Amino acid sequence: MTLSLRYRRVKEISRWFLQPLLYYSGHCYQQYGNGLSSVPFSPKSIANEGLVRGFHQHRFSTLADVSNKHAPEVDFLSFLKSSLDELEGPHHYWLNRSVKNKQFFGIHSIHGIHGTFLVLAARNFECGIIFQKLKAIQERFPHITVMGITLTDSSDRGNLIQLLMTENITFPILLSQRTFPQIEKGDFYILFNSFKSPIICHEKDVSLEILCQAIQGLQKQPSEDSKLLNVLRSTSWKQDLITKDQYICSPLQNLLLNYPGCVSADESHNRLFISDCNHHRIIVCDDNGKIINCIGSSPGFEDGDFESAKLRRPAGSYYHATEDCLYFLDSENHAIRRADMGARLVETIYPISTVNNGGGRIWNWVRSKLGLESHVETIVEEKPEVLDSKSLYFPWHLLKSDDDTLYIIDRRFQTLWTMDFGSGKVDEVFEGSPRILKICGQLIGQNLSILDKIPCDQFQQKTNNVCVLDGLPHSDLLSSSTTFQNHMFICDKDRQRIMKVNIESGVCLDFQLSNLGSLGIPYWLTSPVDIFYAGGNGLSDTAINHLQHFDLLPGKIDIQLSVDVPADIELVEPLQESCIWRQARGAATEISGMDDPNSIDKVGVAQQWYNELDIVATLKPELEITEDDNLDKNIVVEDDKIHIKSSVFTSPGTSEVVIFAVLYCKLKKIPNSNDGNQEKYAARILDFLSSKRSGKKERDSWNAFLLQSKGDLRDLIFTKPLHVRVRLNTFEHPKAENNRDFILTDSSIKVNVLLN
Repeated sequence: MTLSLRYRRVKEISRWFLQPLLYYSGHCYQQYGNGLSSVPFSPKSIANEGLVRGFHQHRFSTLADVSNKHAPEVDFLSFLKSSLDELEGPHHYWLNRSVKNKQFFGIHSIHGIHGTFLVLAARNFECGIIFQKLKAIQERFPHITVMGITLTDSSDRGNLIQLLMTENITFPILLSQRTFPQIEKGDFYILFNSFKSPIICHEKDVSLEILCQAIQGLQKQPSEDSKLLNVLRSTSWKQDLITKDQYICSPLQNLLLNYPGCVSADESHNRLFISDCNHHRIIVCDDNGKIINCIGSSPGFEDGDFESAKLRRPAGSYYHATEDCLYFLDSENHAIRRADMGARLVETIYPISTVNNGGGRIWNWVRSKLGLESHVETIVEEKPEVLDSKSLYFPWHLLKSDDDTLYIIDRRFQTLWTMDFGSGKVDEVFEGSPRILKICGQLIGQNLSILDKIPCDQFQQKTNNVCVLDGLPHSDLLSSSTTFQNHMFICDKDRQRIMKVNIESGVCLDFQLSNLGSLGIPYWLTSPVDIFYAGGNGLSDTAINHLQHFDLLPGKIDIQLSVDVPADIELVEPLQESCIWRQARGAATEISGMDDPNSIDKVGVAQQWYNELDIVATLKPELEITEDDNLDKNIVVEDDKIHIKSSVFTSPGTSEVVIFAVLYCKLKKIPNSNDGNQEKYAARILDFLSSKRSGKKERDSWNAFLLQSKGDLRDLIFTKPLHVRVRLNTFEHPKAENNRDFILTDSSIKVNVLLN
């Protein structure tokens, strides 16, 4: 391209924008106004010019020779790049980031940091709509690294944590106290490959379509990293195996409830349906809090039984008594799901599935054992690059009218979808809160009318980022409250609990969830065996509480594990077998709980596999579980200690036994004590839950959030993982006097663990 032709092309582009274009080269820059001809420039300073509807694309190959002034954006990128190597520094600290998501920031090599990055830079995060756009980008381009950076001070910390929980932010957020001129001028997006050639958009409200076009355009640009990008694209299917909130490293994720956003009721069967949104599950309990069932096992998009079904942030729900089914919105899957309470099955009713599930459940189980399973989620249809007008986009509220019309409303009351209950098809889409009020305002008012009888201080929520309809001040509680007999149940998102309020007296009654063992080990604390072992020391972000070595003779080994719980911590409920995971590898085979432990000569990995297959393939009637059946013989609690029994059979060689358990705990209340030091309670909870790698500033942010909530922090229930590893060195079999037979010995070892 000749110099004159290049000049004309740049001049035409500049006329499309009122903002100046900046071309960067090293630490120098040149700025051109609308005329573009007032400043001379070197023709070698521009290697490529580009434009994607609202974005300014910057390319450079050699140094410009007219200015030595530092460009704000170059300084911004340099600061961002330098902050990736440490969680906390003099001028920054990260939220939602830990050592286990270093891979989130691309591939480190001698050539630098590679990958495509999309960064939202903002003075402060006030609007959740921008986060919805970034979530949509993550769905369409799973290999893109998304992050945010904001300027904040200590007074904003609690509100920022509240926003992260409300919006379920899964990507890292960089907080900085440094001043960046570009952020001071206004929020902007910046897109780049390997910290080179940034594309900048100064429009915070840029459409999702433009963002997608910019990413596609950047990926099509040839670069030295194109080979690497092709590799990333070819392996992007693996993202289906990785839960999107695996990078969340908030200590508050270990709370029993993490943003209980919605609740509905079934009075005929005395059931409450609590959407534990950020744990991606629906908890079914009675009006006294006893957990009956749990719908959903982990984040994803998959139909199946309650234990295997995958949801992504379930929201509003509606119980259909005639069908005995719960209809609920799967918000971040943009779908409507149905849970058959009798059959204990979850299916997607919108969009309609066209994917063959590949056979029955037993055959799928066999394929998974053989490593032949398909990793295609039951996403009902291929997601378009831009959602069409009738697609659900982060739905939140669900209402049913008398004429069998389903009203589906987004959280900010900006979009209304109407669906015929019989056909399951979206009929019409309406935009704007005035139209929503006109169409279903009366129905919304009826659902909220009961709140007028409750003292307002009982459900006073933070006003930050709360979206309400005109004339309906409590419309944000539309799906967060329900009537149940003569009580009102309200989601308290500040204290991460459910409030039970007597409608007549307005008195808030105690409502604590019980039968917690039915929830088992939370999904975010478990890992597949291969991933568990690949880390060397187990779960990458879960510290080992205890590691001990033993030298023993081969045979049966009984392991007696004693866990000493701190004096200021108490178990909410006794530990149950469903909350323990045992695994042996190497020369050991785990035999705890086997019906016939004497037949150890037949126990092996292959034999266990066939036994499991026989059990699954043979349909057996389910036995009615009584209270006595829940008493586990391998778990004993005495003298404030938890005793866990495990048994393994070992052959000569080395082996390792992993015992992973989850304890449901809370701070102990001392009788006749008036100590109400909330600061001390918050610090103790964070000490108990936080990773040792957490920085002081990050810890202060979570502490500020805990102190914002009203109520006694000693009532807060949280989970504490217990990770113990026993490594065994087993000698050769001793031989009998005839020198032909082996002697098997029975051994017993004791392992004492102090739970910090």
